[in-house]
Amino acid sequence: MAGVQSQKTQRDGFLPIRTNGFDRGFISVVILILVHLLWMRFLEGVLPLWVATVLCLALAVFIIRKG
Repeated sequence: MAGVQSQKTQRDGFLPIRTNGFDRGFISVVILILVHLLWMRFLEGVLPLWVATVLCLALAVFIIRKG
């Protein structure tokens, strides 16, 4: 019975894999870390880090809802 319920919680979105809520959250955190590292390397002198945080949080909400 648990296998049937887990199939219902997975869905297809714009991501190329079937994901559940935890998967989409994990992908969002990995992207957040990557963007922050690249931001600190290339853009920290031009734009503050909080701009990257706001952009990543908006992206995370989008991924979790639509992914």
